[in-house]
Formats: sequence, structure tokens, C-alpha cells
Amino acid sequence: MLNYFRNKQVRVIQSVSDSFVREKYMKKLVSPNRLVAIIGQRGVGKTTLLLQYLKKNFKVSDYLYFSADDIYIADTKLYDIADEFVRLGGKVIVIDEIHKYKNWVQEIKNIYDSFPDLAIRFSGSSMLNLLYQKYDLSRRCVTSNMETLSFNEYMELSKKTKLPVFSLEDILNRGAEISTDIALSHSNLYSDFKDYLKFGAYPFFMEDKDEFKNKLFNALQKIINEDIPSCHKIDYSHISIFKKLIAKLIESRVPYKVNLAKLSSELGITHPTLYSYLDILKEIKIFHPIKKYSKKISKKPEKLYFNNTNILYAYADEFGVEVNMGNIRETFFVSCFSEIYYSGIGDFRVKDNIYEIGGKNKTFKQIKDVKNSYLVIDTDYTTDNLKIPIWLFGLL
Repeated sequence: MLNYFRNKQVRVIQSVSDSFVREKYMKKLVSPNRLVAIIGQRGVGKTTLLLQYLKKNFKVSDYLYFSADDIYIADTKLYDIADEFVRLGGKVIVIDEIHKYKNWVQEIKNIYDSFPDLAIRFSGSSMLNLLYQKYDLSRRCVTSNMETLSFNEYMELSKKTKLPVFSLEDILNRGAEISTDIALSHSNLYSDFKDYLKFGAYPFFMEDKDEFKNKLFNALQKIINEDIPSCHKIDYSHISIFKKLIAKLIESRVPYKVNLAKLSSELGITHPTLYSYLDILKEIKIFHPIKKYSKKISKKPEKLYFNNTNILYAYADEFGVEVNMGNIRETFFVSCFSEIYYSGIGDFRVKDNIYEIGGKNKTFKQIKDVKNSYLVIDTDYTTDNLKIPIWLFGLL
């Protein structure tokens, strides 16, 4: 069995490029921790990162790489594979797509406890952290959540151009200066940003930009049809409810305002079940629900967005819906922050600041005299520090 995996891993590792490496995630893999998980949505580059990790750091005889959905291990225990590998002097075992393997949590725990000199690395669905928190694996495992490419990562990968990274404070205080310096030294920057919104969040755009939306849509379908059922005890007939939620979001053309009573009635499910399903779509990185800011923030999401603009474009194309540029701007801005709220004044609140999102000619009318407020606009650069080009938030 090991010979089968070794022959297969040689082919895939030889083909992987190491010209672009997502170093912040690589640091977790090369750490001295014995058990490291890379979790994230399909297509963000987890497999490539694992292969780069092996290629750059080990001799072929030291490691074993395989995918948990390989038909060859359907009737085999992960523990037995690890046991044979360790007996032959193996040092690092890397298992891809581990959520495809039944009872993986217990087996990884047993491998970790039984082979103290073995380093274990694995990848899987965004929802894995929900699973192993229920077990004793969480205190053993270091987890890295792999996100989609940021705008500056897209520029490095596609244009071989390294743009600087800035703190939010830098952008708010020096937005005009920063945007002018960068835009004037990169003549096609704004055009590149528009491309990024359509296809730049997932590294596989490098393979074929024309087929990108189809490939992303197919990946999203697999998340709904395979990943959600494999990570949750959900009757397969309920998968249609997830698809209906997605359809409502895309067909609204604007950010979807949540009416829980109406939505649960239309879908034929209870409020708690609806909350649960929205949480799953958030965890699996398809939806980004945001709540309204108040002194007592409610559990109920106020609006629903797609997790990133690439997903919005892919579904719009599949449903034959015209993309609303206001929705695109807001979706991108929301995707830049892990903690963001819908605001009754302006559009959004992040910490103590208010942001109004709009096109190039947007005015301060809606946030006039509002303390700590900013216009985030669709332009290449500005000369006003209170007007910030939206692409600049892609360099956070």
C-alpha cells in the first residue's frame, strides 16, 4: 500500500510550483507542533500548500502524502497506514481532505498518542473545527484557517508585483497619500482590482480564467452536496434548503435583508433550524451574515452577503442575474473584516468608525457631521483622507 502512495505522491509533488508560497500559513506547517490542521474552503490552495511544505522541507523517504478520499483506503484504517509508515522510519504524514474519511477524529487522536515522534499534518473543510472541538483533539491540534487570496496576494501571484500591507489605522490616516503613491506607480491597478473581484480570490484562476466561474460554481456545488452532509447529520433532502437560501440571496440582487419569520415559513423549517443552517453557510465560507450594531447586539443577522465577490459573480452567472455594482462593493468591503456591523447611520460600522460605500461621485450627504466617518469609493486614488479607495482595504 505504501508503494502505491509513494508513486502517486512523487507525481503530484513534482508538478507543484513553489514560485508563490502563502508564507503566513506555511509558518504553521513548519512549526515544531506535532499536529497541525489547515482548514478552509475548496479551492483556496490547501493541497498546494501541503505539497510545497513537503517539497521544500523533506526527503521523499521521510514523508507520506495521500488524500482521504482515495479509493485505495476505503476499507483501510488510517492508523494501520501510519503504523506501517512509522515502522519503515517515516517522519511526517500528510493527509488531505480528511473530512472525507469516517471517524477521522478518533483515528488521528490514536495516531497522535501512539507515535510520539511522528509529525501529522492534515487539511479539510472549513467546518472541521466544529467537529473536533467536541473531542479531546482540540487541545492537541494547532489549526490554521486558510482564507481566500487577498488583493495583494492576487497581485503577487498574477502580476509578480508585491504591494505593501497596511494596518487599518494607516489606511484611515494616510489613505490619500498611500493610494496616490501606489496608483501612480501601478498604471493598471484599478483594472487589476476589477479582475480580482471577478476571479482573483481563488488561486486556480491561473489555470483558466475563462472557465473560472464554472469551476468555482462546481466547487460550491460540492460543498453543498458533499461537505455539508459529511460534516453534519443532515438529511439529504434538506440540502435543497441550502440551495433555496442561496437562490434567495442571489435573486434579490442587493444584500438580502433577513426576515426570520417569513424566511423560515417559506422554507418550511423552524427558527432554530434556520439559525443553524445560516451558521453552517457562514462556517463553510459561502455566506457572510452581519448583524446590526446596537448597545445590545442581537443574535439575528440583519443582512446576508456572499463570502466574497467571486462567489457572487459565479452564482449571478449561473442564475442569469445581472450583477449589481453596489452589491459588489459592499460584498468586497464586508469580506475584508471579521468583525463588522450593519449601521443605521452610513452603511457599516467597524470598531468606532462609520463607513459609507459608493461610486466615484458619492458625497458625504448621508454621513454629514457624523464623527469618525469615511466614504469608501470606487476610484483609483483620492486627495481627501476622508475618501478612501475601496481597493485599499484589500491591502489590510
